[in-house]
Amino acid sequence: MTTPMVLGDGFEQPQAVISEKVVDIRRVSKVVKGGRHLRFSALAVAGDGRGRVGVGLGKAEAIPDAIRKGAAIAQKHLVFVALKGSSIPHEVKAKYGAAIVLLKPAPSGTGIIAGASMRAVLELAGVRDVVAKSLRSQNPINVVRATMEALRQLRDTEHERRSRETAVNVEKPGGPKP
Repeated sequence: MTTPMVLGDGFEQPQAVISEKVVDIRRVSKVVKGGRHLRFSALAVAGDGRGRVGVGLGKAEAIPDAIRKGAAIAQKHLVFVALKGSSIPHEVKAKYGAAIVLLKPAPSGTGIIAGASMRAVLELAGVRDVVAKSLRSQNPINVVRATMEALRQLRDTEHERRSRETAVNVEKPGGPKP
């Protein structure tokens, strides 16, 4: 399913294969004068398994359309995730709405120990060894978004060390202030 992408200079470069998973489908009804008006919302996660993952919530009058919209939104909003081998670089805790998630790095061979909603995001992000816990709310939408927030907070230790060294080494013009 890899399709070549033609760059501006005429050379072709293969695109990464983006996988999609549907985490949650909900039937939503609105009471109107003529009765109930049914619609569906689908929470989809997309990722390449190599450090890029995104989430989308699609809404439509039919389930396939909602899934298609959710997957398209997820692919538009891919973010990069800092990985350290097959795990995450450090422990992180994040909150979205009432959902709080805790992600801890694990040694190689542990696997993904997490709930279903968090598991989908972590698998598509390319994390293979992690221990995760969902605290408070079990709402799949908020748990997935809290997991995304936790993954955004991850920082690569080497990159941070280099950026802090350059920030310290930069001389300020005018000398020290009194």
